[in-house]
Amino acid sequence: MAVEAVEARPAAFIFIFVTVALDMLAIGIIIPVLPKLIESFADGNTARAAEIVGIFGTTWAFIQFLFSPALGSLSDRFGRRPIVLLSNLGLGLDYIFMALAPALSLLFIGRVVSGLTSASIATAGAYIADVSPPEKRAQNFGMLGAAFGLGFVLGPALGGILGSYDLRYPFWAAAFMSLANFAYGYFILPESLKPENRAPFSWAKANPLGSVKLLLSHRELWGLGVMQFLSQLAHTSLPSVYVLYAGYRYGWGPGEVGFLLAGVGVASVVVQAGLVKPIVKRIGERPALLAGLLLGGIGMIWYGAAWTGPLAWIAVPVAAFWGLFGAASQSIMSQRVSASEQGQLQGATASITACAGIIGPFLFAFIFARSIDPAYGINLPGAALWLAGFLLLLAFLFAAWQLNRARK
Repeated sequence: MAVEAVEARPAAFIFIFVTVALDMLAIGIIIPVLPKLIESFADGNTARAAEIVGIFGTTWAFIQFLFSPALGSLSDRFGRRPIVLLSNLGLGLDYIFMALAPALSLLFIGRVVSGLTSASIATAGAYIADVSPPEKRAQNFGMLGAAFGLGFVLGPALGGILGSYDLRYPFWAAAFMSLANFAYGYFILPESLKPENRAPFSWAKANPLGSVKLLLSHRELWGLGVMQFLSQLAHTSLPSVYVLYAGYRYGWGPGEVGFLLAGVGVASVVVQAGLVKPIVKRIGERPALLAGLLLGGIGMIWYGAAWTGPLAWIAVPVAAFWGLFGAASQSIMSQRVSASEQGQLQGATASITACAGIIGPFLFAFIFARSIDPAYGINLPGAALWLAGFLLLLAFLFAAWQLNRARK
């Protein structure tokens, strides 16, 4: 089904917004239950389950690291639409496979396939760059972040409710969402990349290290790449440990964790859909970037410090302003490359995310497992989340240094 490339217009943005929201809804549904399902295979041993969750997360990110740059370059060659469609179809079939997996080894294979097919998120960033004029990119990247948040508002809450009945139900719901997303995209989603802006496929650009070379072409791109790495590394802490952390510390099940993650999504939507534009307009992209890192760091430290479940909710609105960093940094980076390089840029940033994801899940899960293991004689369940907060504060200091250096 041939679809012509679209001009920069609101309808094109709405199409990709709905696509990403449905994609994140499918991913969000399984967040409250996947660690619990792994824990059931580990005979209820929380520390052992945390280590396995870390291995799952690291493997998923490693697959992303290998394949995201190639998919980004392919989207520069053939367009964004086919990459998004194939991703959603593959995810839908893979969720069915995981819903039926009778053993931990088969569940692991399902996560490997998921890492390969989860490509629409990176391609969506290139799509937004295609259809947004430079002066609206921060706003539209913020709205893209809001699509993420919208998926996480409904996804974890729905996953928590379904998981309270059966840990497999959310996987079936996720499969339905991804396949519905494929159908929606096939009939509705237009192509965003004009033929004249397409670039030949290059293995030099498609390999992970070759893609990252783009970030070295400009000093500011390199600095933003470092900040994104630290931010993404910190970001892996919540999905890696929070479900098991809240179960261990507060006695929460999938329902309670799902509702807190839904609250995180609500706060994210409020910030990224409603506050990014006026904040960036008032203080500028670079100060907004700094504010996002600082508030995100404070919020993550509080997640680890909260000694009761209700107190954990205080961190939700504070950490939500972390979204200022993502919108501002993507806008600044996208303005430093040409139209034909937007897919390569998104592939490079996806590689940064995946590289952080390779390190983060195992790192945070290992720290959490050791911090609650009686064999080590300590009981600091919040240690992994404190580390995430300190990484964001380190990124804040690095960003402040970079901005001060740029003024000289």
